[in-house]
Amino acid sequence: MSTGNPDRRLARTFVALADTLVADFDVLDFLALLTERSVELLAVDAAGVILSDQRGGWRPAAGSSERADLLELFIAQTHQGPCFDCVATGKAVTSADLSLATELARWPRFAPAALDAGFRAASAVPMRLREQTIGALTLLNHEPVSLDADTIAVGQALADVATIGMLHHRAADRGELLAEQLQATLHQRIVVEQAKGVLAEHDGLDMHDAFTRLREYAHRQQRRLSDVARELAEGTLDPADLGTPLR
Repeated sequence: MSTGNPDRRLARTFVALADTLVADFDVLDFLALLTERSVELLAVDAAGVILSDQRGGWRPAAGSSERADLLELFIAQTHQGPCFDCVATGKAVTSADLSLATELARWPRFAPAALDAGFRAASAVPMRLREQTIGALTLLNHEPVSLDADTIAVGQALADVATIGMLHHRAADRGELLAEQLQATLHQRIVVEQAKGVLAEHDGLDMHDAFTRLREYAHRQQRRLSDVARELAEGTLDPADLGTPLR
């Protein structure tokens, strides 16, 4: 997204997130857009989404980067950390400096893992459907920094619009229940991970570049990311057909 007036960029982001009632809406690409725009608009270094698996657990669904260490951190925070506390309370949770003794004691597994991955600050805002929290948006910074109230409010607004758009589209288009929608999204994420592995092995790519190539091919072909990933994982699509990344 081009640089420019922050208010204009924010407005364009809300339009993109709200515009889900289209035939080719792709939930995984939509969540990837949410994390990428969060990084750009909120001046954070990384962002990720976890969703409820409807069995009492939480699983990562999207990230602003497909770096292996970042994905491992998102997995870790499904058990402990600001994101876990956020979904438990339904309220925003922040930590300005994970290296402090208080934060290391607060999250003895998550805080060291975040520091090892190069992040000193972490915040999370809930993805809410009325009174039910179905996931969370995590915001990470390399430097110790406290996100101000306005930044948290914008992050919460992004998460709210994304939640409404994602679930409204499924309800309007397919009549799916909430539990079915979340299960379908997390299953699609597993297939994307398999497809990334196929591309990484075929072309010697890291996982982030493999995801970029997969996503760009889906955009060029005007197809769902999950459908392309499934064909690649099943072997019905040749990795060589995806070409080279545009970026």
